[in-house]
Amino acid sequence: MTQDIIIANAQIILPDEVVQGGLVLRDGQIAEIFQGTSVPKTAMDCKGDYVCPGLIELHTDNLERHITPRPKVDWPHRAAIMAHDRELAATGITTVFDAIRVGSIISDGNKRYGKYARQMADEILQMRDAGALKISHHIHLRAEICSETLLDEMGEFGDKDRVGIVSLMDHTPGQRQFRDIQKFEDYVCGKHNLDRAGFAEYIAFLYGLQERLGAAHEAGAVAAAKRYGATLASHDDTTAEHVATSAAHGVTIAEFPTTVEAAEACHAAGIATIMGAPNLVRGGSHSGNVAAKDLAQIDRLDILSSDYVPAALLMGAAHLAQLWGNWPKGMATVTANAARYVHLEDRGVIALGKRADLLRFSMLHDVPAVRQVWAAGRQVA
Repeated sequence: MTQDIIIANAQIILPDEVVQGGLVLRDGQIAEIFQGTSVPKTAMDCKGDYVCPGLIELHTDNLERHITPRPKVDWPHRAAIMAHDRELAATGITTVFDAIRVGSIISDGNKRYGKYARQMADEILQMRDAGALKISHHIHLRAEICSETLLDEMGEFGDKDRVGIVSLMDHTPGQRQFRDIQKFEDYVCGKHNLDRAGFAEYIAFLYGLQERLGAAHEAGAVAAAKRYGATLASHDDTTAEHVATSAAHGVTIAEFPTTVEAAEACHAAGIATIMGAPNLVRGGSHSGNVAAKDLAQIDRLDILSSDYVPAALLMGAAHLAQLWGNWPKGMATVTANAARYVHLEDRGVIALGKRADLLRFSMLHDVPAVRQVWAAGRQVA
């Protein structure tokens, strides 16, 4: 038994309303919810700050940034994992699905897609089991369809790994995220330091991979997700036909649809739409695809992901709360909605008996400022 933690005089963001009051945290769970401005003797006075559920991140490239802070630099992995974990905690994220690419290109080292998934997952899981991480970490396998080794790499994972999400990633140029070949060239040459003189050969190589292996890789990834018991996600759906294929596979989450057409088709098919919080905060997509704000305005945005900027998750939720004039709805895109689609029934809302993953923040003009973060009732930031 641990001593109760009492949080008082806060604006509590509940599933359907915001109330002035407080919470009692006991043994890692929410034990009591009370209303009013009173501050009990042993309570923490939040002075009117907001308190919401801890944020849930389903797709983040942040770990890769810590592992490879510069091209060709491989930072010590355990140190990178801890730095990633602490950074997320400081931004209010208490549950993360660490995105790890499966599917590599090994026949030509110049293509720069080396194998790393099994080792990385092992290191994350070992550190999690050793209690070295502050927040709750889960595995998200990004199945790269346009690769050489996808099926072998996915065969290295099983139900004991508790893979939470498998996303179908097809980065073959000329479609989906990179319909504009020039933008693909800029992205690949910039991120992977590829010589532009060799770009045409690289494109031809990728087209060949897709033609030879694409169909088998997609079918194998879908089967692997079922074997793991993972939520299946699509990525960069662009057309209604893409969405129909996703629905037939059993996809329930669509990551970053690139057009209004795809988002509308997802809604009709009962597939939740994830958009990038950086897209929302910046006012548009860096790849030239549909703006998250445009989907929010037609109510076709269900979940936000911080993608490549962890702090963007809370900022994005605040943007939506102000756009919609509804704090519970805005915050649900980074809490309750995310939890529901990955079947985490113990978190994502402030309710009795739920896990005490909580975030206290205030608003400085239009920017949310994190004050305190708790994971399972333990202060982590």
